[in-house]
Amino acid sequence: MTICVTGIGIISSIGVGRQATLDSLLTGRCNIAPIAHFKTIHSDLVSAEVVQSNEQLIELLGGGLKEPLTRTALLGMVALDQAYKEARVEEQRPQRVAFVSGTTVGGMDKSEQFYLDFLNNDSKNQYIASHDCGRCSEMIADYCGHFDIITTISTACSSAANAVIFGANLLKTGRTDMAIVGGSECITKFHLNGFNTLRILDKEPCRPFDASRAGLNLGEGAAYLVLESEASALKRGVEPLCKLSGYANFCDAHHQTASSEDGEGAFLAMSGALQNSGLQPEDIDYINAHGTGTVNNDLSEGIAISRLFSKRGIPPVSSTKSFTGHTTSASGSIEAVISILSIQHGFIPANLRFRNKIEELSFVPSSDIGLKVDVNNVLTNSFGFGGNDTTLIFSKYKKE
Repeated sequence: MTICVTGIGIISSIGVGRQATLDSLLTGRCNIAPIAHFKTIHSDLVSAEVVQSNEQLIELLGGGLKEPLTRTALLGMVALDQAYKEARVEEQRPQRVAFVSGTTVGGMDKSEQFYLDFLNNDSKNQYIASHDCGRCSEMIADYCGHFDIITTISTACSSAANAVIFGANLLKTGRTDMAIVGGSECITKFHLNGFNTLRILDKEPCRPFDASRAGLNLGEGAAYLVLESEASALKRGVEPLCKLSGYANFCDAHHQTASSEDGEGAFLAMSGALQNSGLQPEDIDYINAHGTGTVNNDLSEGIAISRLFSKRGIPPVSSTKSFTGHTTSASGSIEAVISILSIQHGFIPANLRFRNKIEELSFVPSSDIGLKVDVNNVLTNSFGFGGNDTTLIFSKYKKE
């Protein structure tokens, strides 16, 4: 079965929607800045927040939404609405539609805010009830209407990428006719304090794959992709944006938070996705790396890339977290949408702020802003804690 992408939606710190996102990527504009919306004592840290407040997000969605509303759900609603409309789901709805969403924090932004109240007088129980990940997925799904399957993936920073795989497998096994897949995540104290405790937050804008890299910047956002078979898309009269040509997930279980020194999990995920796609390493035109900007990840992932690609030349590599920050559970789908934009518009997103080569690696990331090239196949990586490593491959659509 040829699986096609027929709609995309995205919101992040660099813009709302595909055009704003594309404009930022082509001009090198990012919004990694001192924390604004999120309430924290860590005023010395920078992040990649979505610029809209919750109230502004509600306005974007047409208003009239009823509480409780978590920020993760609002971000997801914005992205899902875009993908839903671009794929013309409402106009030509398939018989069975699934919604698969990845998140880790769910409604923690509200439960963190109202937990003490919950202990004292129970006046905010509706917000506490919106804490869990599945409830956020239901909120997002309810905004766009009926789904035959609603499920949630929570595998840390590979969540949204694994949602793509789960949706693709639902299609291939005949469980659904369309799968809308991706993830949504807002910044929470759970995130910020956890990563800060690990000492992997950079107080300056991050520098992935740079010898001076000092950690990641947290980001937030959401993105969703509409997946369906080529036959379904053509029957509905919808032109595919691209193909999901390959994917794989491996877990090396090396460490709770650290990647292995030899990049074994990343190597297995990339190798598996290539095998699943039928492509060879030399067919890949661009690697959208996980590239968090931490000392551990960038070296480990870089070693894995060198192991797999160096024999026939490493294609351009960049980390778009230098634009969006690390959007954690949503990163897999946000970076999938960016990968699709690179195919559609023929360019390599820049690895911002790169200056100095990592001595142990055989390549440097692509740092030219808006570099124009023909892009047919993009490999994009998403790696989660515990060594849960996922690779997706998207390819230019050609009618078979």
